[in-house]
Amino acid sequence: MNHSAEILFLPKNTHQKNNTFSIVIPSWNNLPYLKLCVESIRKNSTLSHQIIVFVNDGKDGTFEWAQSQTDIDVVYSSVNVGVCYALNACRKLLQTDYLLYMNDDMYVCPKWDTYLWEEIQLIGHKYFFISATAIEPVASSNCAIEYNFGTDITNFNETALLEQFAQLPMNDWQGATWPPNIVHIDVWDLVGGYSIEFSPGMYSDPDFSMKLWQMGIRYFKGISKSRVYHFGSRSVKRVKKNRGYYKFIQKWGITSSTVSKFYLRRGKVFNGELSEPSIPKLIQIKNNFKRFVATFY
Repeated sequence: MNHSAEILFLPKNTHQKNNTFSIVIPSWNNLPYLKLCVESIRKNSTLSHQIIVFVNDGKDGTFEWAQSQTDIDVVYSSVNVGVCYALNACRKLLQTDYLLYMNDDMYVCPKWDTYLWEEIQLIGHKYFFISATAIEPVASSNCAIEYNFGTDITNFNETALLEQFAQLPMNDWQGATWPPNIVHIDVWDLVGGYSIEFSPGMYSDPDFSMKLWQMGIRYFKGISKSRVYHFGSRSVKRVKKNRGYYKFIQKWGITSSTVSKFYLRRGKVFNGELSEPSIPKLIQIKNNFKRFVATFY
């Protein structure tokens, strides 16, 4: 973390007491997308939620805009401290039992929150990790639906998205990892939130999933009906990357792809709680080699 960073907590204290989720949105000079994201939450949510925006740097007017919104709590850093510090800082302002992490370049579709809340009620306990399903112009993984409603905010076809999003085929899937994702705050606290050694954020998502796995969670589910449109890593494309790939191997002794494929079975059709992984001998050998290579980074 940059020691020159100044962190300000600016809650509005005007929230309804019946909020369901605390939606945490880190944002780094991405104001047009952030405005669209927040407006979609206001327009397309069925339930009421707390919205917390972490403003990184905010030289594009993000800080002033967020401060002017009566329904947004704001955490502000004078420099970009990355997503890990941002999420952990926002924990201080949470007013609900559920932390929902969302990217600022996402547009939530109608009833997105209802389907998540219904799933939580069905689970009946707090030891889970669930994600909404992203629709992307170019699918970033087998967990996403590929359909182009616009590659950026200038050619975004909101009307077509709202007409068609629910008809796009997708099953509930194993291996919730990426945002929008939601976890009970007791679980968040138990694993210590996002690991700052992955700051500014690369590989922090699979690391968080692995921390949940280590504490015994086996319910990782992507909810097909809960859908968001994702323009795709608007901030990640600008940030200086860390060596998260090797940091992950140093920490866990295996690659993040091993976790995705053999632990989380990410993208497979959901069929209940995950069982213990069965890792082929060849993959074990490859992980041993990668672990050796990682010692040099």
